[in-house]
Amino acid sequence: MTGTLYVVATPIGNLADASARSIETLRGADLVACEDTRTSRTLLAHYGISARTVALHEHNERSSTKTLLDALRAGKNVALVSDAGTPALADPGAWLVAQAHAAGIRVSPLPGPSAAAAAISASGFAASRFLFAGFLPAQRGARRKALETLDVPWPLVLYEAPHRVRETLEDLLTRFGPEREIVLARELSKKFEEIARMPLGAALDWLARPHREQGEFVLVVAAGEERRADSVDAERVLEVLLEALTPSEAAKLAARITGLPKNALYRKALERAK
Repeated sequence: MTGTLYVVATPIGNLADASARSIETLRGADLVACEDTRTSRTLLAHYGISARTVALHEHNERSSTKTLLDALRAGKNVALVSDAGTPALADPGAWLVAQAHAAGIRVSPLPGPSAAAAAISASGFAASRFLFAGFLPAQRGARRKALETLDVPWPLVLYEAPHRVRETLEDLLTRFGPEREIVLARELSKKFEEIARMPLGAALDWLARPHREQGEFVLVVAAGEERRADSVDAERVLEVLLEALTPSEAAKLAARITGLPKNALYRKALERAK
């Protein structure tokens, strides 16, 4: 009789957000697999839970998975947690879950806190779907390249660290323009929580106020324009036209060819001309 792997969502800041079921499950687990045992022990100690903890993070996930699978095969119950929120969502854990499925071990999720869901719910952007892109690349060139694929017709949700949030906002502004709206959600559920919605053109001034470049951020960018499924590839059209025309002329002609807004194409043309 094998044990069960419980995937347990934990608070993203306020420890009172832990559900009664998650506390009961952690209390009854034989092992708690943690992204960082020091962080998880704060939660466990708060609720008087003395379960044995095992580190499972991006650097040891595969080796630690073998140990945890052996325990599950021996009938032990394992609770998987991340530092905050839902495991395996921009956090370690997916490999362990996949291997548990492959071994025929029962996997049971305990839904709960998620910074992405919290931010989208407080954004006010009405949409039947959103794109969760997690953390963008740390290097500016790679980040800007990634953003080229993320101008989508539904809200875009990003995570960002405090020391990179200014550069990321600068790149979002360059890519999407000053009128596109953004929600900056800082320190969600914590004492100094701030959630502000504004045009991208105002975001850097908002961030410049004292202490705002501290804490973890979730950024929600408003949906881009819906693109016709049969439209010509505007990026490719611009690329060809810019070989012979100025950015202004190329954007004007590309708009006529593709049916996309001339202003948006002009911004893209300026980016390519740099």
